[in-house]
Amino acid sequence: MNVKDFQWKEGMTVRDLVQQYQHVGFQSVELARASDVFVKMKKNNAKIFLTFTSNMVTSGLRGFFAQLIKLKIADVIVTTVGGIEEDIMKSMGETFSIGSFNTDDVELHEQGINRVGNLTIKNESYMNFEDWINPVLQKLYDKQKRWAVSELLHEIGMQLNDENSILYQASRNNVPIFCPSITDGALGFHLFLFQQKNPDFIIDVVKDFGNILFVTSYDEKKAVIALGGSISKHHAILCTLLNGGAEYAVYMTTAHTTSGSMSGATTNEAKSWGKVKDDSDVATVIGDVTIMFPLAMIRALEVLKKEELLE
Repeated sequence: MNVKDFQWKEGMTVRDLVQQYQHVGFQSVELARASDVFVKMKKNNAKIFLTFTSNMVTSGLRGFFAQLIKLKIADVIVTTVGGIEEDIMKSMGETFSIGSFNTDDVELHEQGINRVGNLTIKNESYMNFEDWINPVLQKLYDKQKRWAVSELLHEIGMQLNDENSILYQASRNNVPIFCPSITDGALGFHLFLFQQKNPDFIIDVVKDFGNILFVTSYDEKKAVIALGGSISKHHAILCTLLNGGAEYAVYMTTAHTTSGSMSGATTNEAKSWGKVKDDSDVATVIGDVTIMFPLAMIRALEVLKKEELLE
């Protein structure tokens, strides 16, 4: 394959744009390859694990993730607890603002505003979240005393009424959401406080590890879309490792392999562990997920739609 000059065409679609990327070079080639892998994993009926970190739910990608669940692109979700909290907050009508990467953080703190990159969240949103979650926890406690995390999140999703919500779409499309780090945030703190009043209220993380292991099998084709790194990425690929490895994998991250971190680990490195099969279709895209993922996935959706493979 040779390098070809990129050309703008009037009325160019995302599909046209990304297909030209195949011949541009550098990360654009990887992005085009990632889009091809998205198409292949859906065409070949692989079980697709979609993983992402909470900052992506802080951003406007949250509604896109919900849409992908509705379109039957994602079969299993793995995320961190901040993504759960912020999905609920947005479902309640809380708004996050776009600010600046270069701002006076001491002044923001004095104003009760928290910064995530160039996005901001008010302390008030967390207070409103507390007011919402406590009666929900009481309702769940009255129903039963012990919950696996994914079962708890399914029930919480059923309490929401927002089609742009990840939890809402997952609960109604029977897509499990796994959050192994459920205590690492505001929700974990409220679970702790609730348990102080109700010692027999148990959130069973170990049981949920069994649930994610049995969500797929050794014989089933498996695919991983890992956006960012962290425990959400590793929890999914550990599951695929214990079930024979994934046939398809796309990693998108701003981290680099030289750090030796999970976030920077490439799809090729995953082959050394057996998390991804030796002959798998893979791509690792280095770049901001808020830019890279919509481009690669929308092109894939356009291809799948044309071939009548979207529900």
